[in-house]
Formats: sequence, structure tokens, C-alpha cells
Amino acid sequence: MKVFQEEFEVLTKKRIEVIDITEKVESIVEKSKIKNGICQIFLPHATSAIILEENEEGLISDIENYIKKNFPSNADYEHNKVDDNADSHLASGFIGQSRSYPIKNGEILRGTWQRPLLLELDGPRRRKVFITIIGE
Repeated sequence: MKVFQEEFEVLTKKRIEVIDITEKVESIVEKSKIKNGICQIFLPHATSAIILEENEEGLISDIENYIKKNFPSNADYEHNKVDDNADSHLASGFIGQSRSYPIKNGEILRGTWQRPLLLELDGPRRRKVFITIIGE
């Protein structure tokens, strides 16, 4: 069993933003030389999240609007007394900071439209993305 790890950074530009990281993740899987196993994508941040979804302009807008509607920045959050970003923390916690893909024949298995998308929830910021690949 082999373990391969790599990280990269993403610079975000907006407070709420969706960024497709598919090509970077796939290049790391290829670099790992692992043919069959698991690829985990992890964000070490409490105000960003990762989803597996289609990168289509209308859907990206829907995702951003969903976050704004369900985690409004102007709500009366207790955490805002400490740091004015409770909405970002809540969205990140409920959406999640990691996802996994199976790897088969050296490629991540994903549906035709299923791409790893980083959700910036409190930007602009510099985000780290950790990739761990385990397999043979």
C-alpha cells in the first residue's frame, strides 16, 4: 500500500466564490502513479468547503445564491460578536471540508459532470488544498 500526499494553493478573489480544482487534482493523481485506491481532498480551513458538482455557469450562480440564502451574512449570530464571519463557519461546517474519490486504473472515478469545486465562503483568501492518495 502506498501513500502519496501533495498540497497546492488557491487564491480566491471574492467573498463567496466557486473554483474548479479538477485539473490540479487529476494531475496529482497521475503524478502519484497509484492505479487503484482513494483520493481524499481536504481543506484545512473553517470558512471554505468542497463539493463534487458540475461546473456550469447557471449552477455556479445557484450554488452561490443557495449559500447566501441559507447562511445569510446579516443574521444575528453569536459568533459575530467575536469575528464577523459566522455565516462562513456555518456554511463550511454543514457543507464539509473534505471529499473522496475512488481511483481506478490511475484516474479518479467521477460522473461526467462531477468535478471537485472549492467553495470560498469568507474571501478573498489564500487557501491550501491537501490531497492524500492511498492505494496500489
